[in-house]
Amino acid sequence: MTRRVDGFDVDAELTYAEHGLTQSSRAPEGYRVARHRVVVGEGRDAFTRLAEGILGWELHRLAGLSVRAQAPRAGEGVHVVSGFGFGKFRLPAPCRVVWVEEGTTRAGFGYGTLPGHPEAGEESFVAVLEPDGQVYFELFAFSRHSNWFYKLGGLVASACQRLVTRRYLAAARKLASGIPKDA
Repeated sequence: MTRRVDGFDVDAELTYAEHGLTQSSRAPEGYRVARHRVVVGEGRDAFTRLAEGILGWELHRLAGLSVRAQAPRAGEGVHVVSGFGFGKFRLPAPCRVVWVEEGTTRAGFGYGTLPGHPEAGEESFVAVLEPDGQVYFELFAFSRHSNWFYKLGGLVASACQRLVTRRYLAAARKLASGIPKDA
């Protein structure tokens, strides 16, 4: 029997075996890898804005995704369903946070896919403050299509993934710069 809390299937198993690898930017064999590290700002304030935006799901919202999370802030074990698309044509992407880091120079989280997600794998979102004051946004993911249907639509699924990644990068720049959310 499925145990549901706040509409989330809290007993759902992750759809891949290699849990937590994104924390060390590693990927298992047989997965596609996405790795991005871009300068998005400078200084402690920019780092703090980006870190808070990542941990509070604002990065996802600014990237144009709908977000329904079990908690207002990412925490290990927290379930989240983000959605890409419009209205009834929004594709749900259920995940569970598998690790969180909240340091003075590095902050973010990684989450893994749950049943119903079009991909199987893990993705991480991290703010980094380097000693020279540069603030970086790091996105690392490994994934593969979750079933035959998404494999069949592989080109479309991959294009959607690239679009969302570009939106994450733009959202990270916006967060770090302090640009108002509605601008």
